[in-house]
Amino acid sequence: MTGGRWRDRGIAALGLTVIWVLLWGSFTPLTFVGGLVIAVVVLIVFPLPAVTYSGRIHPLGTLRFAGRFVLDMVVASFQVVALAFRFGHVPRSAIVAVTLRAPSDLGLTMTAEALSLVPGSLIVDVDRRKGVLYVHVLGVESPAEADKFKEDVLELERRIVRAFGSPAERRAIEEVPA
Repeated sequence: MTGGRWRDRGIAALGLTVIWVLLWGSFTPLTFVGGLVIAVVVLIVFPLPAVTYSGRIHPLGTLRFAGRFVLDMVVASFQVVALAFRFGHVPRSAIVAVTLRAPSDLGLTMTAEALSLVPGSLIVDVDRRKGVLYVHVLGVESPAEADKFKEDVLELERRIVRAFGSPAERRAIEEVPA
């Protein structure tokens, strides 16, 4: 196993350990060691596929992504609450297919995860080869609203690529009109 592969597994084990400690709600030596042991066992029993990351983290892009992501979550939360409390109105929804412009495995995953964390949207399927996300969207009443949602997803992808993308992904995002 190469040095890079060991490093990746070490980072994954550390990440899983941090999640374990956070789930327990307190940091003690026992929860840390227990989490580390469980993380190592999980990584041995369920080995992760190799993910190549040829990009780098862009601090300004990361700040823009994080700020807008928090704003999107707050706004979407209020929109879902408003839909839930509109008496006599049955909210409509749609499955919207969005073809990403720079669909690397990591970019596709990060975009799908960010979308699923925002209330009112949920990934129902992914076509990895074509780079298509199929998203269930709450509150879509017309084809125009579905198109607006597609634009919002492509803008989310743009922010993610600007924050974490490789030079090739950044070029692909800039070459294709939004």
